[in-house]
Amino acid sequence: MAVHPILAALRKHKAGVILIMIQISLTLAIVCNVAYIITLRIELMHHSTGLDEHDLFLVAQSYVGNYSGDDQSAMNKLDSMQLTDLSVLRNLPDVKLVTPVNTLPLLRYVWSGSVALGLGQAHGSAHANYFKGDQYLLPTLGLRLIAGRNFSEADVENHPARGNFPPAVVIVTKALADKLFPNGNALGSAVYLDKMTSPSVIVGVVEKMFSANPDDDSPSAWYSILIPSRVDSASTMYAVRSQRGRIQPAIRESRDALFKVNPMRVIDEGDRFNFNGIHTYAQIRDLGYAIDVFTAEVLAFVCVILLLVTGVGIAGLTNFWVRQRYKQIGIRRALGARRIDILHYFQVENLVIVSGGCIVGIVLTLCINIALMQVFATSRIPVWYVLAGVLVVILLGQISAFMPARRASNVSPMMATRGM
Repeated sequence: MAVHPILAALRKHKAGVILIMIQISLTLAIVCNVAYIITLRIELMHHSTGLDEHDLFLVAQSYVGNYSGDDQSAMNKLDSMQLTDLSVLRNLPDVKLVTPVNTLPLLRYVWSGSVALGLGQAHGSAHANYFKGDQYLLPTLGLRLIAGRNFSEADVENHPARGNFPPAVVIVTKALADKLFPNGNALGSAVYLDKMTSPSVIVGVVEKMFSANPDDDSPSAWYSILIPSRVDSASTMYAVRSQRGRIQPAIRESRDALFKVNPMRVIDEGDRFNFNGIHTYAQIRDLGYAIDVFTAEVLAFVCVILLLVTGVGIAGLTNFWVRQRYKQIGIRRALGARRIDILHYFQVENLVIVSGGCIVGIVLTLCINIALMQVFATSRIPVWYVLAGVLVVILLGQISAFMPARRASNVSPMMATRGM
């Protein structure tokens, strides 16, 4: 089919053509970039944290009583109660390992600080996440030790929640070790945490461990330091690893055993909107990314609505032009044009308009992506995203124009020329 008559006809409807092309280009640009952003967030939501997440759950509880304050007697009492809880949990038949923790990856309770290689260094060499626990921290969380040794019982100290207390030894992630010691001599080296005056010696390196902040997609999200310490507080958290496949019985046993040894505590029922109570790590992951999931759903809904509105606009414009061209359709039918010829004419006309809008939309897509790269440090959008978006918009245009085009093909010469 010759395109020249189509272009000649479109020149008579410049305003409508320009408006629908603008709508198509904006739709393509927005849908491509939003789809790419959603994909990036989905990839982030499914990345590994470095933990063995299966059979792992968290107990977050608070003691009821006068245990606030940092005086030594209160700290001793809190530490004694915490040690009792740990002993009780470790003796349960469906529990394999237990460790006290101050936070976990994705938990949104961020403990972090600077790491320096020298005393009095004005600016730390890196900013790292702090994870505290006892000698069972690594095996309970399923962290993979790739160099050095694990914590021993003698390494573990107890401290109040407030204040800085330099640990004698620490374990770091490989990402942080590579950042601080590019030459690979991290083991046995000293680091200074949060401008403390006493150094901490690196005794081990784990493969990886993600930040407690699920929104952090920077390289520093993998800069983590493990500290052998129990935090003495009126609110404590225990990471528990159950026997394989026994996580639900272990959860029930843990709740019952903790209340039996000390009923003066609060363990909330599992709440999908906060981390208090007892949660499997799968629930922690879901809760950590709940905002991202909601945002992705809203953005996807907006894209669908935008595509529907664009489709309705294309269908409405095509239907309007069909009604305006009844006379021309009748003449063509009288001259021997088949129904399929009329159908093809309007489909090709739609393809020309949509293609013009897609050309402008591709340029606009790349411009928006460059702006997002500069403002939000996102990566460059892959070419196939743009090509997929063009294909979707073209298919949308063809589907939207089909019914009006089919109606035009059914117009008989007699009906089209009657009353002329």
